[in-house]
Amino acid sequence: MRALHTDTGYLLYRLGLRSGQLFNAALQESGLRLRHYALLRYLATVEGALQRELSAALGYDPSAIVGLVDDLEELTFVERAPSPSDRRSRIVVLTEKGRAFLRDTDDASRRVTQELTEPLSARERETLQALLARVAEHGPS
Repeated sequence: MRALHTDTGYLLYRLGLRSGQLFNAALQESGLRLRHYALLRYLATVEGALQRELSAALGYDPSAIVGLVDDLEELTFVERAPSPSDRRSRIVVLTEKGRAFLRDTDDASRRVTQELTEPLSARERETLQALLARVAEHGPS
């Protein structure tokens, strides 16, 4: 039997847990959680998205997306707008207040990443980022 510390999947799981704890602690004052932050970060990369697109892109259950969007809409970080291609559908759009929140959390995000990768050199951090991005892009969408 392999020791857990030699199992890559387990190590990724542990790193994910630690990352979530640190991000949630950094976001605690805002009342938001990592899932909210991820949704906002995704919306910052697109012109708007249907809720089902958010679910697929982030890997969250569609029912969870509704609650997350409701929370963010209440804070006026996002708004639901008519879809340009189908007026019966609504897209979720990042507001300027949501963009400002992301700018305000940039330092906290960098601190979390720094803490997680502290044992690594700058070059190793770049390599880790590239490898994780490659693995993430290969996964289900």
